[in-house]
Amino acid sequence: MEAFNKKGGDVKWHVHDERSLLALQGPLAAPTLQLLTKEDLSKMYFSDFKMIDINGYACFLTRTGYTGEDGFEISVPSENAVDLAKALLEKSEGKVRLTGLGARDSLRLEAGLCLYGNDMEQHITPVEAGLSWAIGKRRKAEGGFLGADVILKQLQEGPKIRRVGLLSQGPPPRSHSEIVSNSGENIGEVTSGGFSPCLKKNIAMGYVKSGLHKAGTEFKVVVRGKSYDAVVTKMPFVPTKYYKPS
Repeated sequence: MEAFNKKGGDVKWHVHDERSLLALQGPLAAPTLQLLTKEDLSKMYFSDFKMIDINGYACFLTRTGYTGEDGFEISVPSENAVDLAKALLEKSEGKVRLTGLGARDSLRLEAGLCLYGNDMEQHITPVEAGLSWAIGKRRKAEGGFLGADVILKQLQEGPKIRRVGLLSQGPPPRSHSEIVSNSGENIGEVTSGGFSPCLKKNIAMGYVKSGLHKAGTEFKVVVRGKSYDAVVTKMPFVPTKYYKPS
């Protein structure tokens, strides 16, 4: 941000310590939340943002999430967060339940969503991560943004590594598990992995050398010193259910 401002930009950062964030996700998210607000949620599309009253509290609402499901992220004054969570649970008549990071992580992995610190790092570019869509057309045409020299070159020539989805045999591969060719050559590394409750299979994401990233490519993942078969598969592993108004 400092570098951007030094080049003439005007960006300010404000941390809302006075607010808490609740994530309401899944097929019952919209009908449950609708019971606590007069706002017509059917008109909110995926990624839409509104400042609305929910259960009498001034909330920032986005139709987003980190699960691949339809849902909302609710920024609520911290002193009202517990009461709002209780209201959501009560209005759902037991159908909405509290859940933890384990469930969230399995869902985001099934949806093929990156976890910063694992699947995305400062040394990983959007091109390598398969996130080129996040770079606007004007930026691609004009350049001038931070990292533009590297990213625009990768867009033109292709990156040396690419993020892939994997289905694997044996124990679930975890972050830093080695990916090797059938001849034993190191060709990449797993960045996230685990068991998919929806597919009843082991799934993972990682980075491999370009040219080995196409669906159907077979190689091995090394888990606790043993090699197991793995195959590249398209992501998301489980179809996403983002909402679009009809």
